[in-house]
Amino acid sequence: MSEPVVIALIGIAGAVIGSAGTVVANLASQWWQERAAAAREKPRKDLLSVMPNKPEYQWRSLDTFMHVIGSDEVTAKRLLLEVGARASEDGKRQWGLVSRNPRP
Repeated sequence: MSEPVVIALIGIAGAVIGSAGTVVANLASQWWQERAAAAREKPRKDLLSVMPNKPEYQWRSLDTFMHVIGSDEVTAKRLLLEVGARASEDGKRQWGLVSRNPRP
């Protein structure tokens, strides 16, 4: 092979290796951030799993959940859905576990 062809192949190999390294680094960074976010949310999800299971409460207000876990409305709703809760169908801002409040 001639010298220009070898130089071109080295350049192409470098570009491929650099691109693959960038993709791997981006995937690892995303995985790390998601893992850290899940670790931060675990205590909140644990609280949201316990609160609706108390026998004296079939439904609890969304404001109570938001206050106890210290979050905004969107985060509280997302976490409630993740732990198996649902909103009431009467338009009130109340949530309960699907297992205790199945849809009619």
